[in-house]
Amino acid sequence: MINLLNKILVVLILFYFTSCLNYVQEVKLYPDGSGKTHIDYWMKLPDEESKTVAGNIGIFNPDSIRSEFSSVHINIVSIEVHTDTTDSTTHAIIDFTFDHIDSLNLTKAFSDANFTFQEGPSGVINFTQFIPSIATGFGIDATQYNVSYIYTFSGTILRHNAHLVEKRTLTWNYSLADIGGGKTISVTFRPYKLKETPNWIYMLTGTVLALVIFFLLRKQKV
Repeated sequence: MINLLNKILVVLILFYFTSCLNYVQEVKLYPDGSGKTHIDYWMKLPDEESKTVAGNIGIFNPDSIRSEFSSVHINIVSIEVHTDTTDSTTHAIIDFTFDHIDSLNLTKAFSDANFTFQEGPSGVINFTQFIPSIATGFGIDATQYNVSYIYTFSGTILRHNAHLVEKRTLTWNYSLADIGGGKTISVTFRPYKLKETPNWIYMLTGTVLALVIFFLLRKQKV
């Protein structure tokens, strides 16, 4: 089965390799394996003919996109296709929630991703996602193909192979050449007991901090 990224690459080939493909997948993953995903992929379509071809293949057709991500375990929140007039790029933006990250394996879009979410010793979670090799050749400039995977984990990160780290958010960036025969995203984390830190904790922390600053400034004036 052809996955979503390979379908997008077909369009890139048809447009004489002049377009740049960008794909960004952002996932917020909770301790029980559920979560939410935001996907944005875009490319510059040089003319109406190219837009028609892309539409026929389905990568910028909302109904076709919905079919790619449809599953009983997924709730599709929104699908948006639009053209950015500032740079003439066409975007497809998909937002959805899922019952468990493993369930994404049942969708067409992630048919080769082989998501795993397994509990190991001492309650730690081992998570992986496979990024399959993309059809190459045809004189494609590998630098014109960029994919990013951004994951935020509800827990303490213990081990990972990410390229960038910002607290609990890990990022992997690949070009076509980087992917080669395939890459595996790998993370081990110790989950928090709650899905997310409650908002009242942030509010309480902010209030306490404000009071401390207030009394410190007042003491200095005295």
